[in-house]
Amino acid sequence: MTGEERYPLPRAVIFDDTAALALGAGNIMASRLVVEAEKDPALRVYIPALSLAVAERERAGVAEHVGALPSVAIEGLDFAAAAAVGKRLRVAGDADGNGGGEGDKSEADWSGAHVLHLALPTVEWPRGRPVLTRTPTRYRGTGIRTIRIVEQG
Repeated sequence: MTGEERYPLPRAVIFDDTAALALGAGNIMASRLVVEAEKDPALRVYIPALSLAVAERERAGVAEHVGALPSVAIEGLDFAAAAAVGKRLRVAGDADGNGGGEGDKSEADWSGAHVLHLALPTVEWPRGRPVLTRTPTRYRGTGIRTIRIVEQG
């Protein structure tokens, strides 16, 4: 059994803000997924809008670069997503005792909440969608699958 048979490419992958930054910096793994999605219409790459906003905050120009790629779908915040993200942030803030207070450096993880909303199982994606990230521990305990970005060295 070859590695590809055991570990086939996912049919869809979500890039979080760290993956969007890696893609913008030319990371080979992130770039390859986007190129493969360009060649194979059955493979889909999604970036949550809130993750793209966080990446743009970290590095100017990333949003324009990623947004220009035809095989990358930017997932907006519709009503259902906004309600789910808000609830997740409220519950996480209550659990932390943080309450999501403004000005607090440990502010709510809007990007992570949007990623989590998209990665969890749905009718369309019954097994959920894996998340490409530099920080898999960010999603520990959520039940979603993560793929750690292989850093170039």
